[in-house]
Amino acid sequence: MFRISSIIFLFTIMVLAGCGPSQEDMARARFNFAKNLLERNDTTAALLHLDSIARLTPKAAYSINAAKNLKKEILWEQLQQKGTLLDTVKAKITRLEPNFNIEKTQFDRYAQYLHKRQTWERSWNRSYLQVLLNEKGDLSLVSNYNGEQWLDHTGLRVYDQGLSARTDSVGITEPENHRSDFLESKWEKVTYRNGRDNGVIEFIAENRNLKLKAVFLGKRYHYIVLEDYDKKAVQDALELSRAIKARIALENEIKQLQNGLNALN
Repeated sequence: MFRISSIIFLFTIMVLAGCGPSQEDMARARFNFAKNLLERNDTTAALLHLDSIARLTPKAAYSINAAKNLKKEILWEQLQQKGTLLDTVKAKITRLEPNFNIEKTQFDRYAQYLHKRQTWERSWNRSYLQVLLNEKGDLSLVSNYNGEQWLDHTGLRVYDQGLSARTDSVGITEPENHRSDFLESKWEKVTYRNGRDNGVIEFIAENRNLKLKAVFLGKRYHYIVLEDYDKKAVQDALELSRAIKARIALENEIKQLQNGLNALN
C-alpha cells in the first residue's frame, strides 16, 4: 500500500511539473514586464530584462525575437535623440570657437584653445588671470604677475561683495610655478591644473557682472581688478569646455548604440 501511494505521489509531482509555465510563458511575462518598465521611463532596467530573455529562456523563440525587435526600437530611438543633442552641442562649439586661436606646437599633446583677448601680444606686460583650454575640454587657470618686485606667489583669491574663491597652493619649487626677469621687470606665472583652481574658474564665470578683484598670495600680496574681457574669456572657455566634453561623451554613447544595433542585425 505504501509503495502504491509513493508511486501515485511521484506521478502527481511529474504531472504538476509538466503543467508548469513553459519557457515561452515565462519569457512573455518578462517581456511584458520590460514594456511596463519602458512606460515608467526606466529604459536601463527594461533593456536588462530584454537581454535576459534569450539567456534564461533559450527555447522561447517567439519572445526572444520580440525582445530583439523591441531592443532595436529602443536603441534606434536613443540614437536619434543622441544625434539631435550632438548637433546642438556642435552648433554651440561652432559659435564659441571663433573667440579662440587654436594652436598645437611640437611640445603639446593636445591642441590648445587660446582666447583672442588674452594673447601674449596683448598681455605680456600686465598682471592678469588667464584661462587655458585644450581639445579634450580640460581647463586650467593661470595667474600672471608682472612687476618690479618678486611676490613668490603660490596662489590667489578672487572676491567681491563678501563672495570669494581661492585656488589651491602651488609651491615655488613645483613645475607649474615659473618665474623670469628682464632688467627691472619680474614675471611670475602659476598654473592651476587638474582642479587646483578649486572652483575659481566657475566663480569668475558665475559672478562676471561683479567688480571682481584678485589678490596674488605669496611673500608679498598684489591686487588687481579683473578686466571685463578677462572675465569674458573665462566665461567663453568654461562654456566651450563643457560643450567639448559633452560632444566627446555623446560621440562615445552614439558609437556604443551603433555597435549595439549592429550586434542585433
